[in-house]
Amino acid sequence: MTKANHPYHLVDISPWPLTGALGTLILTSGIVKWFHMFNMNLFLIGILITLFTMHQWWRDITRESTMQGLHSLSVSNGMRWGMILFITSEVFFFISFFWAFFHSSLSPTVEIGMHWPPLGINVFNPFQIPLLNTIILISSGVSITWAHHSLLSNNHSKTIQGLMVTIFLGIYFTLLQAIEYWESSFSIADAIYGSSFFMATGFHGLHVLIGTTFILIILIRQMNNHFSNHHHFGFEAAAWYWHFVDIVWLFLYISIYWWGYN
Repeated sequence: MTKANHPYHLVDISPWPLTGALGTLILTSGIVKWFHMFNMNLFLIGILITLFTMHQWWRDITRESTMQGLHSLSVSNGMRWGMILFITSEVFFFISFFWAFFHSSLSPTVEIGMHWPPLGINVFNPFQIPLLNTIILISSGVSITWAHHSLLSNNHSKTIQGLMVTIFLGIYFTLLQAIEYWESSFSIADAIYGSSFFMATGFHGLHVLIGTTFILIILIRQMNNHFSNHHHFGFEAAAWYWHFVDIVWLFLYISIYWWGYN
């Protein structure tokens, strides 16, 4: 058949789900080996396989949507719902961390001295690096929105500028969080506070890295004229994901940094 009698895209046989699964399996096993045997070789192999899979899979999807025209309106709507459901699952992922934090902070047990934060833990001042990071992420939400509106207005140069500003702010946020972790007086092993703090903020930092990479790919595609003002779901998906990251950080700042400090 040279032309389908339906508006949907039946994907071709692809090796990337298999290589992706193998990459994550090797990556996870490598992390365990790294922690227990202090050997990073398997971990690095898993990273390389995963990055290779990401590159090849993104390349194929870009070809399907841009060169082959396979992403019809029905396909785009399906991907939008897929992205909405994915972000919903991420919301519940972070809800588990907030649940653990408030469960322990509202009723501190005798094991941590019935006090929150636990005695002996010097928490971060919320009006220093955390506040600066909040301003940075809010600003990045403005810049990605600026880029989106520029794309809708067919302003190619402003779209690129907005994306570049967002990427810069994402990298800046990550560097500041790395400095914060380096200067921390407590670790993930320091009672429930250390565990909940580093799990919540650490996974959010990972999401910032993923979102920055996502927007970097979108920037490269925009430079190659892959998007138009009426066909740019990849751009929208990256913007949605980044706004989700911004909103989660606001909840983290208010609850863990500010409320936990008081």
